[in-house]
Amino acid sequence: MYSEKVLDHFHHPRNAGEINESTAAIEATNPVCGDLLKLWALVREGRVADASFKVEGCIPAVACASLLTEMMKGRTLPELRLITAEQIEAGLDGLPSASKHASALAIGGLQQVLHQLG
Repeated sequence: MYSEKVLDHFHHPRNAGEINESTAAIEATNPVCGDLLKLWALVREGRVADASFKVEGCIPAVACASLLTEMMKGRTLPELRLITAEQIEAGLDGLPSASKHASALAIGGLQQVLHQLG
């Protein structure tokens, strides 16, 4: 049902945890399924120096957040704005149609981070 990449990010999440001195910290919820995403970003010299997450939710929600944090690191704010749900899904070798809410939650969290960072 899930790709090997989805399962790898779920079983071995990248950047899980909190950043105590983050530049931005958000909490996003999917009201339909109840998944909860907490996302932290640390920006230095105009680039994301670190990003981390915590998720209470389904396997794809964890996988999407894990991949998103990898995609965020090293990017400028204008580059972050170019990340799409479709890119996250492609980076995980696809998601079942019933799980596309997970990439939408990740992007919603990213948009909230961008809003906090201005």
